[in-house]
Amino acid sequence: MMATWLVLSNMRDAFHIVLGVISSGIVAWFSSDMLFSSAAPVKSTRVAWYRFPLYIPWLLWQIFMANLWVLYLVFHPRMRDMINPRIITFRSNLKSRMAQITFANSITLTPGTITVDVDWNGTFTVHALDEKSAIGLPGEMEQRVARVFGED
Repeated sequence: MMATWLVLSNMRDAFHIVLGVISSGIVAWFSSDMLFSSAAPVKSTRVAWYRFPLYIPWLLWQIFMANLWVLYLVFHPRMRDMINPRIITFRSNLKSRMAQITFANSITLTPGTITVDVDWNGTFTVHALDEKSAIGLPGEMEQRVARVFGED
């Protein structure tokens, strides 16, 4: 955070650097529990660091394909008939919060779907643009996230 602050502020004198250190420390202290909980298993976090880079290309491909599908829907002459928004709720088998967060963010990053709510017991509520976007959930994405975090 401090490096980002230095680059964006372009202030290099002692006063501003001290203010940046204090500000970065306060923000890190207040937000430390948002990303990592103390109950997270250490093994799954270590496994995720090695497997996550393999998940990113697959996710980028899914985002690309979903973009093409949404583009097709938007320019289709019968767009009003094809777009049929819906809210779906499903139960996920993911156990750790980090896996659930990754899954929820992956759904939201994929055009045509938005994660509306995540119950930490594993219930996901997702808004989907049409039936095709909703039919694949939880599906392969959940399996791949589970594999990343060693929950398969």
